[in-house]
Amino acid sequence: MKLQPDKSNSLTINAYGPGWIEVNGQRFTSSLIVSSLAGSSPLVWDAAHFEDLSPLDFEVLAQSGAELVLFGSGQRLRFPQPAWFASLIQKGIGMETMDTPAACRTYNILASEGRKVVVALLMEA
Repeated sequence: MKLQPDKSNSLTINAYGPGWIEVNGQRFTSSLIVSSLAGSSPLVWDAAHFEDLSPLDFEVLAQSGAELVLFGSGQRLRFPQPAWFASLIQKGIGMETMDTPAACRTYNILASEGRKVVVALLMEA
């Protein structure tokens, strides 16, 4: 699906499809972290399978400086174990879980509003 977000100074998710996500015109085929914070770049996220996620995978998100973290759980909605995102709760960072396509759309909306948002997108092989 091709997205047409409002103009923004932050990274924008331009499009996505099965097995890929395009950020600022660059296509990625692995799990990804995208941030609206100034000066950020898309980061490959070493999370390959939902079943293999751990608290360490979410710790990097807690260190991002975001006020909200979106977790895109893949092509279907799956909720992380509470222990996985304890580091976010301890820092007072909000977290929402949705499927990856919904997380892409929601990220663009929040980023265009100037929110400090990070999205972690699970792209399972």
